Amino acid sequence: MNPIHIKNLFLVTFSLLVLSSCNSIEIFKENTEVPVRRPYKSFVIINQEVGIRGFSSQFIDEQVQIHLREALEAKGLIYDKSEPELIIRYTSNEDLRKRDTYSSNNYYPYWGSRVLGPWIYNPYDPYFNNRNNSPTTSNYELVQVIVDFIDQKEDKLLMTLTGVTEVSSLKTKSKKVLKTTDKIVEYFLYELKDTE
Repeated sequence: MNPIHIKNLFLVTFSLLVLSSCNSIEIFKENTEVPVRRPYKSFVIINQEVGIRGFSSQFIDEQVQIHLREALEAKGLIYDKSEPELIIRYTSNEDLRKRDTYSSNNYYPYWGSRVLGPWIYNPYDPYFNNRNNSPTTSNYELVQVIVDFIDQKEDKLLMTLTGVTEVSSLKTKSKKVLKTTDKIVEYFLYELKDTE
């Protein structure tokens, strides 16, 4: 392989790793009372019909309802208020947290201060020990999007899917919540596809 191709391959791989680590969304399957046995043709979002908000922000709550509905209708399911085969209920946990980050101005702590030599690590070096190692506190929000899929006929949970993501600013919160909702719907549709 050409050295230029190897370098480009390395850069692309590294970029994908960085991007995927920044946008981490984890999906967990819980509370399965009955297995998915049949294909579902109709659904209802109970939050929308009863007027229960699943998120503290009304805007995000409405966006999640629209997003769920459009994603399921795009896969051929019909929104039916009167006799749905599938009931969907969602809620969220929005937990504010703090993270301490320690920074050091010594970019080469294991290489010494370059006074004694480039290969020597000196933990008693006054230049190393007097550096600013004070913590920096940053705020973030741990958001869980929890969606229950309920079989209306049996009145039991097919599954509860929980998507977990971190949000660092209010500007990105809506986008991250919708991406998490997308992943939850993808997961459910994958489970549904196995029954067809």
